[in-house]
Amino acid sequence: MRVLLVDDHRVLREGLRVSLEAAGVEVVGEAGDGLSAVTEALRLRPDVVVMDVALPGQDGAAAALQLRSQAPEVQVVMLTMFADGATLREAIRAGAAGYLVKDCSTAEIVQVLEQVAAGQVLLSAELAESLLDADRDSGEPVLSKREVEVLQLLAEGASTTDVAARLFISVKTVKNHLSSIYEKLDARDRTQAVLQGLRLGIVQLH
Repeated sequence: MRVLLVDDHRVLREGLRVSLEAAGVEVVGEAGDGLSAVTEALRLRPDVVVMDVALPGQDGAAAALQLRSQAPEVQVVMLTMFADGATLREAIRAGAAGYLVKDCSTAEIVQVLEQVAAGQVLLSAELAESLLDADRDSGEPVLSKREVEVLQLLAEGASTTDVAARLFISVKTVKNHLSSIYEKLDARDRTQAVLQGLRLGIVQLH
């Protein structure tokens, strides 16, 4: 597993590099800002980029979004001090595959890197709880109960007609729910909506 480290604090990068290499992870490079992160990732093609959210110039979420467009095979794990819902949502929309806070152990980081490199999407318990807290504080869940039901059925492979039949609603109503889901999840189509739902933990694949 080849990893690129991105953080504007050199001491933190160096410490993390030593810890990861001691755990058997190959660190192929480092960067201190978002623009350099994209440049180095495109040059080195690591399996995973471990990146802070708060970076000078271009932040981590913007860099992750750029990488998703230019090098979709490169996975991004956010390692951040910020555990608030707004920051997490921004990272999720950018397509990051893993989210960790900086007080986690090296073993936890290595485990997440291995799972993300294998194609899984992971969220630390602390960040997941933060996201739920943000929803509770706003008084509004990300999706309504019915929208969750629609999205879950889509995740299971149901067509619009199937969803309508199984929920005893019209196809037009399903389409209305879909429009609302796309808007709330900042998704262009059902595939992206399902992926966003999986990242947020709203739906699950059985």
